[in-house]
Amino acid sequence: MNKFSTILGAFLLLFFAACEGPQGPPGFDGLDGLDGQDGLDGIQGQVVEVEGVDFGYVPEDNLFSTLITFADVTNFEVFESDAVLVYRHDGVIDLNDGSTADAWTQIPQNYFLDQGTIQYVFAHTFVDLELFIDGNFDLSGLSTDFTDNQLFRIVFVPSEYAEASDFDASNMESVMSALNINEEQITKMDIN
Repeated sequence: MNKFSTILGAFLLLFFAACEGPQGPPGFDGLDGLDGQDGLDGIQGQVVEVEGVDFGYVPEDNLFSTLITFADVTNFEVFESDAVLVYRHDGVIDLNDGSTADAWTQIPQNYFLDQGTIQYVFAHTFVDLELFIDGNFDLSGLSTDFTDNQLFRIVFVPSEYAEASDFDASNMESVMSALNINEEQITKMDIN
């Protein structure tokens, strides 16, 4: 019996000793195996161009404001966790080759005027987007060049994509390229 106990003890010692050792190096993070770009099942986002945006003056707050409801401009489902980027059309610029290009600037955007500074800002939910023009002077006489018939692009970036991608949000072309969206795929809406 003593010999059996010794053999059993040696076997148990070898068994448990074989299970122990230093932890190996961590492995590489991989994709979850879902179909689509980087496992995102084809979720890419959307760009909506909204033309004819007019701001209304709110005297008690000394600012201009307008509300864009997402359901009015797109059927893209927006979730609370999604990123919403907004760009304002700054006009058309001439390029060196003789052609022209639209200039877009990400909001928030400042303008330094003789009277003071104004800033385009926004707040959003998963239902709508409110655009504001705020300033450090009496805005009641602000030029309609800033308040009437404005053109904006709203970019909806699903949270899964925003977390998995590396793109320059300040450059709309970079964002569209990262989302694999070209000019023909932009949904255009005139709200005038």
